Amino acid sequence: MIVRDLNTARNSDRLVTTEGWDSTRLLLAGDGMGFSFHITRLFAGSTHEFEYKHHFESVYCVSGEGSIEDLATGQVHMIKPGVMYALDQHDRHRLSAKSELVMACCFNPPVTGQEVHRADGSYAPTEDA
Repeated sequence: MIVRDLNTARNSDRLVTTEGWDSTRLLLAGDGMGFSFHITRLFAGSTHEFEYKHHFESVYCVSGEGSIEDLATGQVHMIKPGVMYALDQHDRHRLSAKSELVMACCFNPPVTGQEVHRADGSYAPTEDA
C-alpha cells in the first residue's frame, strides 16, 4: 500500500515548479503502478501549450476556472470543478487559467518525476515507450 500526503510531498523533490504552474507528483514510474498521478496547479492568468506525444493524460478539475482549447480544431471547453478531459489522441492543446486551477492528473506511461517540457510542449518518450 502506498500512502502519501499532498502537503508533505509539496515540501519534497516531488514538487516540480516552472513558470505559471507547479505539479506535485504523488505517484511516479518508480512506484510500479503503471501510471503516474499528480496534483497540478496552474496559476491565475497563466496560459500554456502542451502536446504529450508519448503519453496519454486524463485530468479532473478540483477547483478554479479556465479553459482548454484543442489547437487542431479551435474548439474551446470551459474548465471548472467537476469537469474532466482526456487527451486520448495526444492532442495539442492550450490551457488557460482564469483563476488558479487545481487539477488531478494521471499519465500513462507514468512519468519519472523530473521531466521538463520540451519546446513543443511534450515530454520526451519514456525508455519503455
